[in-house]
Amino acid sequence: MSHVSFQELKEFLDFKVEQYNTPDFITTDPVQIPHQFSKKEDIEISGFLTATISWGNRKSILKNANFLMELLDHAPYEFVMQHMEDDLEKLEGFVHRTFNGLDLTYFIRALQNIYGHHGGMESIFSDYSSNDSLQPAIHSFKKIFFKLPHERRTEKHVSDPLKNSAAKRINMFLRWMVRNDSKNVDFGIWESLCPSQLSCPLDVHSGNVARKLGLLKRTQNDAKALLELDTNLRKLDPEDPVKYDFALFGLGVFEKY
Repeated sequence: MSHVSFQELKEFLDFKVEQYNTPDFITTDPVQIPHQFSKKEDIEISGFLTATISWGNRKSILKNANFLMELLDHAPYEFVMQHMEDDLEKLEGFVHRTFNGLDLTYFIRALQNIYGHHGGMESIFSDYSSNDSLQPAIHSFKKIFFKLPHERRTEKHVSDPLKNSAAKRINMFLRWMVRNDSKNVDFGIWESLCPSQLSCPLDVHSGNVARKLGLLKRTQNDAKALLELDTNLRKLDPEDPVKYDFALFGLGVFEKY
């Protein structure tokens, strides 16, 4: 990995996980949006929609995600399952960067289809997961998600690892759902899946820190880089490799490491 010993690196990163994987983390992070809910499906849907718009400036992510929950009457599951056609009209004006009202309206329809006909998001991910990765399941989820008639443009808002995407936002969502960190940051409500199957949400910050620490050599943040990073994080902790997302992110964003 790097010139420090494996053991030193592990101890350093474990220490950083302890430092950042705490309830304080929630106050600046998009994970605060699903924390507004207690029902499983509300947590899933609010988490998925929030993760979908989690790129760009954090303040505007939080502002727009809160506005989005308002549009869904602070009852996302009920809105998804029971909305009438004219309920969707108020979503038309929503915009976060390139994700707009047209995309949002389709997302609501797609989620209704997934909960109505596919047993919900968790069952899709557990049906298509492999023992050591959820990346193939993300690919299958995307296929099912876009089964209804839709505009091509909306497809870019769900990443596909099999098209070499690092799928940062959906991997972050999966971390929230699957990891039970006993610190009440990640929810751990998808008990049919294991933290050992997760992949690190790879973005500019975590990628740069991983490179400095010798955990990643590839220069692009794509699916190949993700595999390399995952492989190294699994050496540090095969059971819960993605806990290191807290360390990499904290070092990158809060410490400008």
